[in-house]
Amino acid sequence: MGFLEFFRGPDINQGAAEFAAAPGAVLLDVRTPDEYRQGRLPGGRNLPLDALNRAPEVIESKDTPVFVYCYSGSRSRQAAGILAGMGYTNVKNIGGIAAWRGEVET
Repeated sequence: MGFLEFFRGPDINQGAAEFAAAPGAVLLDVRTPDEYRQGRLPGGRNLPLDALNRAPEVIESKDTPVFVYCYSGSRSRQAAGILAGMGYTNVKNIGGIAAWRGEVET
């Protein structure tokens, strides 16, 4: 990894491809419900950052692969840390939808 790559955030496009290739994975959108309704990644499920205590309702088990995104990558970074603190062992922050190059669902 080069020096500048250290400062670059996760690549949501690569993360979405990894999600698609991971059987049983959950794609978690931690933005607000209003943001979610405006457009989301295909397959994304909304669980706002301030409602992560409801994660067991959305994520089947603690070892389920979970790919987390938000608008810019800041909330998803926080969410990944919170989920890890809750015992989820396979959580990846994939960044922000602002950098998404594909279609969005509405």
